[in-house]
Amino acid sequence: MSGTETLWVVIGVLVLLFIITNVKIVPQASEFVIERLGKYKTSWSAGVHIKLPIIDSVAKRITLKEQVMDSPPQPVITKDNVTMQIDTVVYFNIFDSKLYTYGAVNPLSALENLTATTLRNIVGGLALDDTLTSRDEINAHMTQALDVATDKWGIKVNRVELKNIIPPKEIQNAMEKQMKAERDRRETLLQAEGHKAAAITRAEGDKQAMILAAEGERDARIARAEGEAKAIFLAKKAEADGIRELISSNPTAPIIELKKYEALVKMCDGKAAKIIIPTDAVNATTQNVLFSETTGLGNTTVPAKEPKRPSEQDPCCNENDYLEERKKDTTSDF
Repeated sequence: MSGTETLWVVIGVLVLLFIITNVKIVPQASEFVIERLGKYKTSWSAGVHIKLPIIDSVAKRITLKEQVMDSPPQPVITKDNVTMQIDTVVYFNIFDSKLYTYGAVNPLSALENLTATTLRNIVGGLALDDTLTSRDEINAHMTQALDVATDKWGIKVNRVELKNIIPPKEIQNAMEKQMKAERDRRETLLQAEGHKAAAITRAEGDKQAMILAAEGERDARIARAEGEAKAIFLAKKAEADGIRELISSNPTAPIIELKKYEALVKMCDGKAAKIIIPTDAVNATTQNVLFSETTGLGNTTVPAKEPKRPSEQDPCCNENDYLEERKKDTTSDF
């Protein structure tokens, strides 16, 4: 191989090395910060780029993806002087590679320290109970405070989450007792409400039953009254029809008298009743001997007979002489 050919080979190797060392491929969601002679030149986005040898250099490779920074638990004192351990999780991404490269010496360490101090400031103004129940408010305040403070570092804080809140052991025991007491109270309250509802339901059921029973009794009485009224009406109507038929048949005096007696018999009918009979009715009854003997109407109760006493003989006279004297006296009067 001649010297000319060797020279060309060397030149070709140098050109290949130049291309390999100065052609840069930036991956997706990444940026390269380029410095020319130690001064910021530009930021390369995703794609193929060629830099000048010796003059240009890649100062920093930055990812634009969202990143997660998990801070270790830190002691925090609440407003009521309770020390608890709280660890946070910060979600952020880099939106300006130049500011991220030249804004702070170590932006991630600065973000971690800023998160700790911001957490202490916010929780220090809250009591223990508020800290345990106000996670969303604490997260929102921390996100807003960190986002504003890290803008000059090219960092965008998307959200902050409190991962764990660990109170002292004594506080945990007290909280467990309080929780148990609260559950017991709610259980007692629920049981009382259940008994109350059951009693109200039973009372309403009894009330409805009494109302329905009263309505049923009322309807039954109304139905019985209507039935009795209808029966009386029909009986009276039948009686009126009978009277009309009797009148239309031109009854004789004996028939009318017989109907009177039938009415009297029905009025007596074996019942203990007092009947006031007019004088004309009594006379008519006494005149009809056969009817009075048959029915017994108009008869009076025969008084009980007194026991017959043995007659005593008058020493002066006997019974036959006394009768004879009475006959004589009567004859002399006439």
